[in-house]
Amino acid sequence: MAIDTDTSITTSLLTLLNVSATKAGKRKLVEAEFIPAEKLNKRKSARFSEPEPTVSEDADTAGNNLEVVETMAQDEGPDDAEGGDAYELHFGLKPAVLSEATRASVDAHNWRTSTKREGKLGPTVLTMPESSKDPATNETPRIDILARLRTPFQSRQSKKNREQTDLQNDLLSTLSSRRDLYLTSTPLESRKILREAIALHAINHVTKKRRRVLKNNERLAHAAKANPNTEPPEDVQDQGFTRPSVLFLLPFRSAALDWYSAITSHTPPPAFQIENQARFTSEYGLPPGAIDKLAEADPGTYPRDHVETFKGNVDDNFRSAWIEKIYRKRKASKPSFVKVNLLMGHFRNADYLSSIEVLIVDQLDALTMQNWEHVKFVLSHLNKLPKESHDTDFSRIKPWYLDGHAAYLRQSILLAAYETSEGRALYNNSLQNVAGKIRTQRHWSPIEVPQGIEQNFVHFDCVSPKDEADKRFHHFTTQLLPAVLRSAVQSANTVVFIPSSFDFIRVQNYFKKHSGVTFTILSEYSTNQDISRARQAFFQGKKSFLIISERFHFYKRYKIRGIRNLIFYGPPDHPQFFTELLSYPFLDEGVEASDVTCRVLYSKYDWFRLERIAGTEAAAGLIKTT
Repeated sequence: MAIDTDTSITTSLLTLLNVSATKAGKRKLVEAEFIPAEKLNKRKSARFSEPEPTVSEDADTAGNNLEVVETMAQDEGPDDAEGGDAYELHFGLKPAVLSEATRASVDAHNWRTSTKREGKLGPTVLTMPESSKDPATNETPRIDILARLRTPFQSRQSKKNREQTDLQNDLLSTLSSRRDLYLTSTPLESRKILREAIALHAINHVTKKRRRVLKNNERLAHAAKANPNTEPPEDVQDQGFTRPSVLFLLPFRSAALDWYSAITSHTPPPAFQIENQARFTSEYGLPPGAIDKLAEADPGTYPRDHVETFKGNVDDNFRSAWIEKIYRKRKASKPSFVKVNLLMGHFRNADYLSSIEVLIVDQLDALTMQNWEHVKFVLSHLNKLPKESHDTDFSRIKPWYLDGHAAYLRQSILLAAYETSEGRALYNNSLQNVAGKIRTQRHWSPIEVPQGIEQNFVHFDCVSPKDEADKRFHHFTTQLLPAVLRSAVQSANTVVFIPSSFDFIRVQNYFKKHSGVTFTILSEYSTNQDISRARQAFFQGKKSFLIISERFHFYKRYKIRGIRNLIFYGPPDHPQFFTELLSYPFLDEGVEASDVTCRVLYSKYDWFRLERIAGTEAAAGLIKTT
């Protein structure tokens, strides 16, 4: 993922579903059309004018402005949810959960927690603002999806097994609460199933928001037609400052195609048409004639998680957005159909993030291997008051947008293969949903390693996370490394594996100046020639130490020969990396488990990583004994 240093913002993929009201003269209507007054700089009642003639469809795509010429769901009928529409209760004119007391609790980080099992999602932790009402413990799970979306989805579910269907239904039921959700462990075999359900939730959100806009348009048009001199209704605020309301934040272009497939699975032809599909697939897929070496490799050549992450177009340096426009084209005596328009565009400021109501961040674990500051940068600009008016009709903006309270209602959905400290910090500090937030839990078993290898976990004291990096470096350079260098056996054929890029550079500089031993490095910036030279020099014994960054292993997953001693400067984020590195010595002939040494340097702040390697119980014991 990349962000330019100029005023524009770049993420690996920003998927924005275009759902808000359109400007006058850009939309076909069945009945009289409401035309907004000239743009306002303050809130006041909307004005009326006679409808303009219908414009051609081509006018919708002309210029840089993205317009919805006509929408779906004008005749959806009553809301499906029993006991009131969950969308309206949370994102309506006066959200029931938004109050001064709940906002104060969120601002002061006054939360209360409880545990609960959410069906196939497993054990979860529910966090609610201290001042909010206790959720009903016997509430019946309910899926808040419109019938026209739910019915075909259920038809497709009938072809899945019961386990998959239950997982999707439990996920949709949880999402229907409009609480934030952090899925901290998403197995490979479940990711497609989860994407389909979350994509349905996003489309449902788009559709419901669009319905509200259309109903209010119709009310205003009828009121103006019945009596042009009367004041229009005042409860028609139904929009944000800008059109995009759903944001997908992803690490690679290939992930965009995965989500595209998930979304279009709910919008099949002939009822739906996709515009700009060829351009989208060409820019986010592989170039014509290109061969995906990972997908074509023999099974077992690369770990399965590596293949799933890096197959397809894995470019992470681009600036683009995917705008989806859903609208209905209606003609007399002809069946209606829905059209979806995909368009990649560029943005000059962060105002388009001001009205995001649903945030979906996928593959958090992969994003941590890129530049986490970019993720923090994007989240820091969500739901801020825009710097420009963007031709906004302020009489149609929801009051809580104008009050600057949108962040308290935004629903954030986070998905990760495993939990990291960065992800937990984001969950704890950046999610402000007054409806609450839910985090899944997992009990980890010890990871399998080659039998007979002695694993030595080396603890160092640290009382503050701010001092953790310095304390780790001090312990490594004054105690652990000198002990290794005093041994003739352990001071050769030794790999130092370093999770943090900052620590990697720091240790590399130390080896250059003070270690007095030969070494070589492998980092994510190493060229193919550098990699070949370093691996060969280490295997042949020309270099005693090999320093590897975790990002190198994440991106390349090379098998390293010649290892006899392993030093983990910190436990790796990905638990599979631990067992892989410990298995590499046995690539060489005649190596016994007793020939291999393993040291893991850790502190109490390595809990997430340690738990995935040693197991939940053993990790708790290691932390308690320190």
